[in-house]
Amino acid sequence: MHELELRARALQTAVNEALERLGFAKLIAQKDALDAQMAAPDFWQNAAAAQDVAKEQAKLEKRLTPWQELQKSLADALELLALHDESLQSDLETQVDKAQADFDALKEELKFAGPYDGHDAIVSIHAGAGGTDAQDWAAMLLRMYVRWAERAGMQVAMVEESTGDEAGVKSVTFEVSGPFVYGKLKGEHGVHRLVRLSPFNSDNLRQTSFAKVDVLPKINQPNELALDEKDLRIDVYRSGGHGGQSVNTTDSAVRVTHIPTGISVAIQNERSQLQNKETALTILRSRLAQLQLEQHQEQLEKIKGPNQSAEWGNQIRSYVLHPYKQVKDLRTRHETSDPDAVLDGALDDFVNAYLDYSLSL
Repeated sequence: MHELELRARALQTAVNEALERLGFAKLIAQKDALDAQMAAPDFWQNAAAAQDVAKEQAKLEKRLTPWQELQKSLADALELLALHDESLQSDLETQVDKAQADFDALKEELKFAGPYDGHDAIVSIHAGAGGTDAQDWAAMLLRMYVRWAERAGMQVAMVEESTGDEAGVKSVTFEVSGPFVYGKLKGEHGVHRLVRLSPFNSDNLRQTSFAKVDVLPKINQPNELALDEKDLRIDVYRSGGHGGQSVNTTDSAVRVTHIPTGISVAIQNERSQLQNKETALTILRSRLAQLQLEQHQEQLEKIKGPNQSAEWGNQIRSYVLHPYKQVKDLRTRHETSDPDAVLDGALDDFVNAYLDYSLSL
């Protein structure tokens, strides 16, 4: 019994250390604040905002509950072990074994200890230099991320899309919803390089194309990142492009500019001006949150020395379809000789390799 008690106490200490790394107390406070919002009598007056709050509360509850159950199981086991009742040993061994197994599974969350790792993600893909080939490459990346998300049971919602003149997309923005989406996708932020035989020229020459992927944590709760109305300039204008009569005849498009940073977000689609404004504000908050993370990273780099940047012209990953087949991440050195599988959404090995790599930074 004594050895089992020592084991249970050691496990309890490990769990408490893990919870501290995860910022568990802060997550509890966030959920309590959301619970208070949902208990307000006028909570459902703004149905769209209420749904966002309810969704965030449910996601937090789903994340917190397994850890709380683990804490309670260990506390109960230690309380019974303190009785030194030999007749309980078999049941308590089973209980501690289960707690250990649960902790081993939950420990994967320790890779997602960043301030926004538990958030949904806003992903934008921009075709680089290379004309139609680059636009086609941007569309291939879009399909890759959508397939990856679908395989994982995540939800994908398109925000904006600018199609290419011949093929592909010039730019596209979409949201991905699910557990730890930003934590999983943040390593995709940067320039992606494709080498292949071009299907868009008659000589079938080898072509190198680039596309930039931006990954932002979705900040749709105003209390997470406050915006001062005095810092915002909001312009409305007539939407352009395809999308139905209302797109071209009403001033539904919205551009929100954050004056102190100069960051600007423009949204135009078939939805109302109010919806476009809310989407633009969400993306603006997300970009400001990403800016804060990047500024923090710059401070770390001054202390620890420079790391590879993920700026335009300095690719993070190369996808080679000709003259050989390979996908290689230039930061983690993880690679595979099956680019077709990767482009069909088999990204998990690259995601996990980046998570392990980022822990060592």
